[in-house]
Amino acid sequence: MTSLSRSAARSNTSLELRAWNIRRKALLMGEVQGQGYIGQALGIADVLAAAYFHALDYRAEEPEWEGRDRFLLSIGHYAIALYAVLMEAGILPEEELETYGMDDSRMPMSGMASYTPGMEITGGSLGHGLGIAVGMAMGLKRKKSPAFIYNLMSDGELGEGSTWEAAMSGAHHKLDNLICLVDFNDQQADGKSTEMLCSEPLTEKWEAFGWHAQRVNGNDLAAVVKAFDTARSATDAKPRVIIFDTTMCKGVPFLEAREITHFVRVEADEWGKALAVLEEGKPA
Repeated sequence: MTSLSRSAARSNTSLELRAWNIRRKALLMGEVQGQGYIGQALGIADVLAAAYFHALDYRAEEPEWEGRDRFLLSIGHYAIALYAVLMEAGILPEEELETYGMDDSRMPMSGMASYTPGMEITGGSLGHGLGIAVGMAMGLKRKKSPAFIYNLMSDGELGEGSTWEAAMSGAHHKLDNLICLVDFNDQQADGKSTEMLCSEPLTEKWEAFGWHAQRVNGNDLAAVVKAFDTARSATDAKPRVIIFDTTMCKGVPFLEAREITHFVRVEADEWGKALAVLEEGKPA
């Protein structure tokens, strides 16, 4: 951490425990509604922990602080994961957890910027986040702001033409303040992403579009932290992308083993079992 605004309190808890807390909060929210994109939340928890408690510059008490790094959730259905980390970061009060997905809640099942502090954009119509990120990054450049724009997107969005138009634009404008995070869990509603529309070789493809590209295990916190550090410190005048290979439902083995995990079915009696299994693996 380099900014004074990233308070020392954030470092008092290990990233492993932060990721565990994010997974637990996501499961508790899923239990409230009896459903949710819990597989994605469990899979991306390590990346979110490293982002919010190692990489990003923000003020929990002032979510719209002009000097903040912006974290864009292109994939609106991952909102349950973002709510969990926003609560862990103190941007959302944990007391609101039990309102997830309910009428008048600030945490609708698909993320909406007008509802939720810390939610920078309304995602959901897939393939638009990176284009918005490019525009925001250009705007911050014109303001001479040192802030970064992060855009979290799914591997399914790699099949959207708008994603690659944005990638081309980001490289053309030399947006070295833009970091794209790709969650590659190889799952879509209709099956494996690689079987729906294969985007490989992915690292080389991003590099060919003029980006600084890395690919790491998104459930290896040490590798994730190193990738964030490399992306932030790179000196070449080009945007950066980190491809994270993640495991759906990470941390709950009996859910990891399910054949269909994009919208994993969790029976009413399994939420408690999942929380108990997660508890067994709680970091010290």
